[in-house]
Amino acid sequence: METPNHPLPKFQALLLGLQHVLAMYAGSILVPLLIGTALHFNSTQLAYLISVDIFCTGLATLFQLKQTPITGIALPVVLGSSIQAVSPLINIGSSLGWGAMYGATIVAGLFVILIAGTFARLRAFFPPVVTGSLITVIGLSLIPIALQNWGGGSLTAKSFGEWQNLVIGFVTIVLTLLLMKFAKGFLKAIAVLMGIILGTLFAAALGRVSLKPVADAAWFHLPQPFFLGTPTFSWSASLTMIIIVLTAMVEATGVYFALADLTGKKLEQKDLARGYRAEGLAVVLSGIFNTFPYSTFSQNVAVVRLSGVKTNQPIYYAACLLLVLGLLPKFGSLATIIPSAVLGGAMMVMFSTIAIQGLQILGKVDLNKEGNLLTAGLSIGAGLGISSVPTLLAHLPEQLQMVMTNGVVMTTVVAVILNLLLNGWPKADQDVNA
Repeated sequence: METPNHPLPKFQALLLGLQHVLAMYAGSILVPLLIGTALHFNSTQLAYLISVDIFCTGLATLFQLKQTPITGIALPVVLGSSIQAVSPLINIGSSLGWGAMYGATIVAGLFVILIAGTFARLRAFFPPVVTGSLITVIGLSLIPIALQNWGGGSLTAKSFGEWQNLVIGFVTIVLTLLLMKFAKGFLKAIAVLMGIILGTLFAAALGRVSLKPVADAAWFHLPQPFFLGTPTFSWSASLTMIIIVLTAMVEATGVYFALADLTGKKLEQKDLARGYRAEGLAVVLSGIFNTFPYSTFSQNVAVVRLSGVKTNQPIYYAACLLLVLGLLPKFGSLATIIPSAVLGGAMMVMFSTIAIQGLQILGKVDLNKEGNLLTAGLSIGAGLGISSVPTLLAHLPEQLQMVMTNGVVMTTVVAVILNLLLNGWPKADQDVNA
């Protein structure tokens, strides 16, 4: 098995990095687009927001890759804007102003940095029956996102589900699968990237690709601290964002374990703590540069799995590409011309494999033991169920709804509690290498 530091030829690493960028790009720019539009940012502000968001995403990813005594998990991790933060930030920005969004984000990031060590001590509460269930739900909960993109991106659009979108997504899937099946060596490793490129060319032949975003984009844009607003501080807004980043930490934990399982690295408390601190630092950075909180992207786990390349080198290239794209909006806009249906087709291939990875972990668990069987079954059911019917908790306080209607968080809470009740408290020597 390759180690995280196994070297690759530079051009191959660059293409693999590009594959990672395309896997997360649409999801990352979606957050500033949704929030900026909802808060009525003008075109100049929105253009800045997207550019600086991509630039800071590259910096945030480097924080995780480069291990220091206090930060960096040193796994093939990619960070992007956290989708959980969209609704809370729109509410804060609408009621308290833009400055309150950024002030609350900075406070939340500092909170993560301060509690990282304590949160990492919960390692013993994540045995394989818990992590397997969590990773399974991460994969399954992403599939609706793939389907939404496959249909055209917006569920409310009149064009959603048009036959062209369905055909484009289907062709992308077929091309990706053919490459994975018959390609050899490096071409097989970049099957997802090639599927996206070929799918985009097919969509262009159908007249579904526009180069206008490239023509309209600026050539250069330099990030500036507090460009959109000076932070202001509100305890209610800060508390809201602290809840959101705690949710992101739970999701990040699942991603860390998934990548550790793929790369063969055994995670210790200090590794988890460094990972959490890196995310906290990234969140603080997002507040300073007036973007939005960053968290680990589970989408990129699938890229690592499908490519078979488990080194950190391509992620360094991905981070550098993101930095360049953030400074040069015209080049960054090239990724935005990829039709949603193409991304949806590629996502269907990627996200499905994450769920299978979780099932593989559960396959190593003794499910003949009633405690394990009930823990896995009920936690997966709870996570998928609440994702499908979030209105079940509509009468709970709004702050609690933000947390508990997240399927990944619900799975984690149920799995940890049931594992403790049915399998007992973890032993003292499990706190590091359980």
